[in-house]
Amino acid sequence: MAEQSKDADDWGVRETRLLLDTVMLGVVGALGAQLFLLLLRWGQEYLLVYLSGYQPPALPGEGPTHALVGPHGSWLIPLATTLGGLLSGLLVYSLAPEAEGHGTDTAVRAFHHQGGFIRPRVAPLKMIASAITIGSGGAAGREGPTALISAGIGSLFATVRRRSEEERQLLVLIGMAAGLSAIFRSPIGTAIFAIEVLYGEMEFESQALLYTLIGSIVAYAVNGLFDGWKPLFAVPADVGLAAFTDYPWYVVLGLAAGVVATALPMVFYGLRDAFRHLPLPPHLRPAVGGLGVGLIALAVPQVLGGGYGWIQQAIDGKLAMDLLLVLVFAKMLAFALTVSSGGSGGVFAPSLFVGAMLGGFLAQVFHQPPAAFAVVGMAALFGAAARVPIATMLMVTEMTGGYQLLVPAGLAVAVAYMLQFFLSRSLAYPSLYEAQVPRQADSPAHHAEQFRIALRLLDHQDVPLAENVGRLNFLALMKSGIPVDLPGGKRMHMGTLRADSPCAGTAIRAGCLLAGEAEGEIIAIVRKKRVLLPHPSSILRPGDQLVVLSSPEVWQRLADHWEKNGPVTEAGES
Repeated sequence: MAEQSKDADDWGVRETRLLLDTVMLGVVGALGAQLFLLLLRWGQEYLLVYLSGYQPPALPGEGPTHALVGPHGSWLIPLATTLGGLLSGLLVYSLAPEAEGHGTDTAVRAFHHQGGFIRPRVAPLKMIASAITIGSGGAAGREGPTALISAGIGSLFATVRRRSEEERQLLVLIGMAAGLSAIFRSPIGTAIFAIEVLYGEMEFESQALLYTLIGSIVAYAVNGLFDGWKPLFAVPADVGLAAFTDYPWYVVLGLAAGVVATALPMVFYGLRDAFRHLPLPPHLRPAVGGLGVGLIALAVPQVLGGGYGWIQQAIDGKLAMDLLLVLVFAKMLAFALTVSSGGSGGVFAPSLFVGAMLGGFLAQVFHQPPAAFAVVGMAALFGAAARVPIATMLMVTEMTGGYQLLVPAGLAVAVAYMLQFFLSRSLAYPSLYEAQVPRQADSPAHHAEQFRIALRLLDHQDVPLAENVGRLNFLALMKSGIPVDLPGGKRMHMGTLRADSPCAGTAIRAGCLLAGEAEGEIIAIVRKKRVLLPHPSSILRPGDQLVVLSSPEVWQRLADHWEKNGPVTEAGES
């Protein structure tokens, strides 16, 4: 009873600490979003408006709602976009290459593969580089940079406060939700986005939902003190369905969005692969992408930046049908050129743009209300392309205030998601977020827990083993130092790192023990009866018990690193 009481006290202390951390990250996330928006305004003012004379339309209340063109026309736009790409590329690839691209993938990869660790320099660098890229006219959005900036703040907070790896991963998700909530004024949708974007097959990091929800609500409330609490976009009050017979048109919209959402990741990552084969230093590739965007903008300047002002015009039904169709494909190409080349910006706003233009085009074809179709098109396309249908449906309705569209949006999103899932099942790039894993079982973030459970089950013989294994006890083999043979000629070994090993005190990524996956892989670290998830920045310590997959020859080469005697402690305990 005393032990149970102590566990309950420890749980209460941990939960109280996490709740306080969540509130703090909510406040910091909102302030970070405000700073990022300020830098974005400065970047646009000096790099696009001053240099090229072009100013895109803004959202209601944020500036002029129509485009402004300077006395020299639009021919200086390529200069601005190229310069922005050059500055961003030099900054990112010189100081933190992991900050390149759209940002959300980096945060997702950190959760799955790095124990939530993001280098402290990444957040401020991403903020500046993204302000330069988007401010100069790069066809990218605020979501990716904000996700990485706020996730980086959560990771840094965990480091400063000496939190465990599990809590660090949680704080990264809380930070991501808080920053996105502030910048998109969507507290519920972004709380779900942070736990849904991790997986590609309708799974959620559900144990984090309470914290991401609190963090996003706090950030939304704090951000409202600066920008108010109105939705980003304005939609008519009577945007809802007129009759039951309108539903089939939303099914058609969902089918169209599913097809475009299948093509979007292929275009995006296909261009990314093409840029990587260019015989140019990576520092210069974003400039090439910026030049391409600038040349497209000479014909259709609507592709520049995040395009929120043009989305509002599509909602208002102010764009011609042929222009809407052209913008669907022009924006796909422009945003791929910006971000796939290494420019710093998000994929959310460009995807919303493509969805709004697709919805606006079909609204005119089917003689439907443009506002409803533009809003539902945004949700359907990004929800399918990014494999985040639930979060996107809620985010878009919160961003527009079109709550009466939840039912048709849910229908269109479901149709688009299922069609995209079917069409992309054999494609190289099924989602806009490459770092997603299909399910929790595929995430290295959960492998330590799975390893503990597996050892516990095997130790208690609760799992039937193959007949040829007989009565051999798996855990006893591991304790005794006897390797376990695995398919493919590899073995699973367990050894205790010696104090005088040159690898003690080094990070796994240094390659002291194993030069790479071709030689073998450290799959678990048992430290003081705790099973830890290894990631590249994990520091090996004397006395660590390492579970290693390798060939017998590689293990023999590493023999001098292991203690010769002494039993391995119970790895199944926690």
